[in-house]
Amino acid sequence: MKTFIYIFLVCISTSLFAQKNPSDYFKNPKTKVLVVGAFHFDYPNLDAHKINKEDQIDVLSPKTAKEVTELVEYIKKFKPTKIAIEAWPKWNANQKLKEYTEGKHRDQRDERYQLAMRIASELKINELFSVDASSVLGDLMERFNKADSLYFKRLIEDYDYKSDDPVSQQFATFYKSSDPKNFKSLLKTFLYMNSKEYHRFGYGAYLSGDFKLREYDGADMLAMNWYDRNLRIFRNIQNIPHTSEDRVLVIVGNGHAAVLRQLFTFSAEYEFIEFSSLK
Repeated sequence: MKTFIYIFLVCISTSLFAQKNPSDYFKNPKTKVLVVGAFHFDYPNLDAHKINKEDQIDVLSPKTAKEVTELVEYIKKFKPTKIAIEAWPKWNANQKLKEYTEGKHRDQRDERYQLAMRIASELKINELFSVDASSVLGDLMERFNKADSLYFKRLIEDYDYKSDDPVSQQFATFYKSSDPKNFKSLLKTFLYMNSKEYHRFGYGAYLSGDFKLREYDGADMLAMNWYDRNLRIFRNIQNIPHTSEDRVLVIVGNGHAAVLRQLFTFSAEYEFIEFSSLK
């Protein structure tokens, strides 16, 4: 009889644990975060995907300036309390923000002015957090390049994000699909660029082409350079003082946004807010 009762209790206990949702173990209040992946408004064309001059838009032109306003008003619905931007500390974001609130820099096309500073100014947020970071590859090359230059020279050889294989060609066409000229407004562009489906393929772009370079060189480059940089950006965002009451707005290049989506989605500390969900 005792054996039967023991087995019965074990079965009940096992059943209860089996029915529990994994998220039930993480009930701590989470900080909401909205990642806004952008193209660079001033078109420095430093990324692998270049935008031809004729396909570029001028965010200062009367028509597009109205679209910028529409986009800003949409993002403001998130009601951020903290704003993080893709910038280095030496960029002096908070000094520039102070000058922006005094009326300067309004003619700068850079999205850090057109979006981040404008939103901060209109919502009376007096601090921006610069969260850009170098990669461990850059650190190692700077520290050990003289002693081990042959290793790094071989590792980075031919890794330039340019490939002509069929999958890479598909990604080239895919990236062109997000050119603003293809949409009725900037807001429509951002809704497309920041969709879960777009980020899925944007993330996957790094797993083809140069990723297959030699045996592991491409994989090591992705890990040590691009992916590590995004992990460090995520770590910098973690360092922003925050509580569950805060709402953190992150404005970065959309390539970063695709990786940050994954990191924030799987973090037990944050609640990732879909760009399309703002009301």
